[in-house]
Amino acid sequence: MTAPLHDSAAETATVDVTADVPAKDIEGRSPGRIAWTRLKRDKVALAGGVVVLLLILIAVFAPLIVNLLGHPPNDFHEDLLDPDLGIPKGSFGGMNSDYLLGVEPTNGRDVFSRIVYGARISLLVAFLAAVVSVVIGSILGSVAGFFGGWVDALISRLMDLLLAFPQLLFTIALVSVVPDSLWGLTGTGVRMGVLIVVIGFFGWPYIGRIVRGQTMSLREREYVEAARSLGAGRAYILFKELLPNLVAPILVYSTLIIPTNILSEAALSFLGAGVKPPTASWGKMLSDAINTYQADPTYMVVPGLAIFITVLAFNLFGDGLRDALDPKGS
Repeated sequence: MTAPLHDSAAETATVDVTADVPAKDIEGRSPGRIAWTRLKRDKVALAGGVVVLLLILIAVFAPLIVNLLGHPPNDFHEDLLDPDLGIPKGSFGGMNSDYLLGVEPTNGRDVFSRIVYGARISLLVAFLAAVVSVVIGSILGSVAGFFGGWVDALISRLMDLLLAFPQLLFTIALVSVVPDSLWGLTGTGVRMGVLIVVIGFFGWPYIGRIVRGQTMSLREREYVEAARSLGAGRAYILFKELLPNLVAPILVYSTLIIPTNILSEAALSFLGAGVKPPTASWGKMLSDAINTYQADPTYMVVPGLAIFITVLAFNLFGDGLRDALDPKGS
């Protein structure tokens, strides 16, 4: 008789103890929070993101940074040059505490200031061209993947045509015939507008192909069939059901197309089809360094490192963002 009573007392005590422990609420996590948790584990991607953020801040606050640490980018300082050779006095391009990256030969312009302002040109062209590519590619790619048939065939052939088109030669030819005043812009503004339109237009087939493939996969999902059964039209399904689910691949590819645009802008500026002098551009600085790099490689190393670090940071961040948003596809 005592044993059952003892077991009953112990069981009652156990129930009382567990009853005092508050039940923990089940907390759901959104897809964005899950992706952020994955991204935080990737230290390399976070480092790339920090560098990207710093570059954006440098481009935005370029005038303030130059006022604090440099000199106006288009001011000449011939007194810092050797009067006979036209090269800066001192080693490494005349680097010192007042001119952090030295001065350019022949004219004595501050290299640091031109690098800072060059970041503004490169990032502005790259970002706006990426916006043009993403908008055109997302719309046409989703339309091709959703409707199929002759619409898909027409848009796909247009993609193939643009991918085979010599973009570099076309841009050089277009810049040579564009007037100095266009669309309310003048000088460098016209060149930047042409670069943004051309780079963005010829870049949309890359993202268009990705969006097309994703749309062809999503259009057979259950929620699309449910929307059709409720009487939703094609436009509603395309823009309200499919496009929101394409945000992740579009966002990832946007971060990967920006460094490609930076390289395109630098290449065009190097060939003389970029912004007009004296506007600072990393590609133009590399072009100017051809005449002096044998005497002092600093003028080629500095803008080359700027391009390399920028492109590498965007690629590392883009790869990490892709793994965070789509771990199964990595």
